[in-house]
Amino acid sequence: MTDEQPSPSDDEPVDSADSTAAEDDLTGLSLSQFHDACQRAGRPVVTASEVARAVERAQTAVSDDLESLATDGVLERLAVSRDPVVWFPSELEDLTERERVVVFPKRREILVDQPEQFTRAQLSQFAHLADTNGEGGYRYLVRPEDVWQAPHDSFSGLRRTMRQALGQRSDALEDWVESQWDRASQFRLTTHPDGYTVLEARSPEIMGNVARQKLDESHVHAPISDTEDWVREGSEAAIKRTLYEAGYPVRDDRDLESGEPLEFALEVSLRDYQQTWVDRFLEQGEGVYVGPPGSGKTIAAIATMERVGGETLILVPSRDLARQWAETIVDVTSLDPSQVGQYHGGQKTIRPVTVATYQIAGMDRHRSLFDEREWGLVVFDECQHVPSDVYRRSTHLQSRHRLGLSASPVREDDRVAEIFTLIGPPIGTDWEALFEAGFVAEPELEIRYVPWGDDEHGNAYGSADGRERYRLAATNPGKVQEVRYLLAAHPNARALVFVDYLEQGRDIAAALDVPFLSGETPHLERQRLLDAFRHDELDTLVLSRVGDEGIDLPSADLAIVASGLGGSRRQGTQRAGRTMRPAGGALMYVLATRGTREEEFARRQLQHLGRQGVTVREETVERDLEGEDEAEVDAEGGVDTERDAETDGDSTATSDEPS
Repeated sequence: MTDEQPSPSDDEPVDSADSTAAEDDLTGLSLSQFHDACQRAGRPVVTASEVARAVERAQTAVSDDLESLATDGVLERLAVSRDPVVWFPSELEDLTERERVVVFPKRREILVDQPEQFTRAQLSQFAHLADTNGEGGYRYLVRPEDVWQAPHDSFSGLRRTMRQALGQRSDALEDWVESQWDRASQFRLTTHPDGYTVLEARSPEIMGNVARQKLDESHVHAPISDTEDWVREGSEAAIKRTLYEAGYPVRDDRDLESGEPLEFALEVSLRDYQQTWVDRFLEQGEGVYVGPPGSGKTIAAIATMERVGGETLILVPSRDLARQWAETIVDVTSLDPSQVGQYHGGQKTIRPVTVATYQIAGMDRHRSLFDEREWGLVVFDECQHVPSDVYRRSTHLQSRHRLGLSASPVREDDRVAEIFTLIGPPIGTDWEALFEAGFVAEPELEIRYVPWGDDEHGNAYGSADGRERYRLAATNPGKVQEVRYLLAAHPNARALVFVDYLEQGRDIAAALDVPFLSGETPHLERQRLLDAFRHDELDTLVLSRVGDEGIDLPSADLAIVASGLGGSRRQGTQRAGRTMRPAGGALMYVLATRGTREEEFARRQLQHLGRQGVTVREETVERDLEGEDEAEVDAEGGVDTERDAETDGDSTATSDEPS
C-alpha cells in the first residue's frame, strides 16, 4: 500500500480533503480526515475500522491516532455493545460549519458546503452559481461563457484561481477549462487600414473549418488571406452571434470612434464589488453588469462613464426611466444639467450624455441623429430585452464600449446568449453575498393560496378553459379581501400592489381608495404619483405591468402580487426587486387562487429567486365566502408562515392584459 491516494476518474466526485491525504498519512490522522470519515459514513460517530477504511490505513495505526486526538481533547470515545469504542468530535458543530468542496469534473459541477467569502469570490471568476439550498449548500456550474469572460491575462492565472477555490487539482476539469480558454482567442474583428472590418482567425485551419463553414455571403464579401475575411458592413453582430453559438467567442478589436472627450467627477463612493465590476469592464471593453435590484448597477454604470471619459448614449425602456436616469446623473456627478439630454416622446435633445428610449433609437427617422454622433460608450439598461426584434435594432449603434445592465438576464425564448453576443459577457456578484454583506435586503417571499371570493367565480372557472380559466383565477375577488388583510397586517408599510388586468387594478384601487397607475395614466400624472410615493406622501400604489420595469420605486418595503403569475421568471424577479433595498424588513406576498394552476405558476415563477438564495414560503389562507379570515397575525403585525416552497420549472402562460 502506498501513501498516495488513487486518482479519481471523471465519473467520481473529487473532494478537496482528498488532495491532502498523502501528506496527512505521513504525520498521522488529522481531524480533517476524521471529519471526512464521518461524512462518508453519513453520521457523526464512527468506529476505528470505518476511519481506517476511509483513509486506507491499518486499523491499529488509526486506533493509536484516535487515542492521541482524544488526549488532545478534540475527540470523545464511547463504548457500545457491538464494537469496543466509537469516536465522535468534541464539537459536533464542526461537521456542519466546515467548508467542504466536492468537484464532479465530467459534469463540470462544483458543490460547496459552508463556503467562505474568499472561496465564493474565487469561484465567481470562472463558475456560475446555479442555485443554493438555503442551508449553506451551493451548486456551481462551469460553463463555456464563464471561462471566456474570466478576468485573467493567462490560463496559468486562471488555473491558480481554480486551485485556490477548489483546494485541490482537478486535471480533467482544468483540461476542459484550458480548451475553452483557447477557444476564446481564435477569432477577432479588426479594422483594416482602409476603414473596413476584417474577421481574423488564429490559423488557416480554424478559419476554414469553423468560420467559412458557418458564415456565408450575407456576412462576408470575400477572403483576403487564409486567415482573414472582408466583413460586410453591419454584419458584425451577426458574425459574433453565429460564432458564439458555434462555441467560439469573437474578440472585438475594431478601431471604433470614442467621440469627444467628456470629463466629470463622480461625487459618490463605490462599494467594493461595484469597483470590481468597473475594473473588469475596463479590462474587457464591454460587458453586462448582473446584480439584484438595489445593488447599484446605475451608479456603477455612471462610474464607468467617468472612467471611459467619452460622450455616452443610455438606452432605456421608458420615458419615466429616462427622466430618472437624467436626474440621477445630475445628482451624483459634476455634470451640468445642460450637458444631459433626453430623447423620447416627451422631449428630444441630444447632449454629450443622452438618455433615449429603445423604441426611438430604433426608428429610421431618428436613427441618423444617433449614428452621426460618435459615442464613447453606449449603455443598454434592462438589456434582457435586447434580443427582441423591436429592441435589437438599437444594438446596431457602434461605439468603442458597450455596457448592459440587468437584474435578471433570463428569457423564455432561448435567446439568452444573444444578450452577451450583442453587448458583452456577464460581470456580477452572487446575490447571497450582497444579502450577507447588508448591501441589499433579502426579501421575505410568501405564496398565499387564496380561496374563491364567491361561488359564481369558482363555478365559472370550473366550466371555462384556456385563457379564460387563467383570467378568472387571476382576478378572483377573494384576492381583494386578501390585499385588504395584508395591508392591515402591515399598517406602516409602503406598499405596491401588482396586477396584470386593468379592471382588477381599478377594483382593488377603488376598494382601498388609493391610486392605480397603468399604461393609460398620463405621463404627468404618472410622474406626480411616483414622486408622491417616493417622498412618503403616498403609502400604497396599485400598479399594472408598467411597474414591472422602467420605473424606480425606492424604499418600498411591501409588495403584493395579486395577478401576473403566468408571466416570466424575469417578471417575478422585477416585482420582488421593488423591495430589495439596503433597508431590512422587505416583504413580498404572491396571491394564487387555491386549487387552480396559479399554484403551480407561483412556484415556478419564483424558482429563479429561490436559486439565488431567497427563501420562499407557502401559506394556505382559510376564509369563508363572507371574508372571515382565520390567518393569524403575529405580535409584530406579520403574517404567520409554515413551510418552505418547492420551486421548480418555469411558467410559460401569459396574460392578455393591455399595458
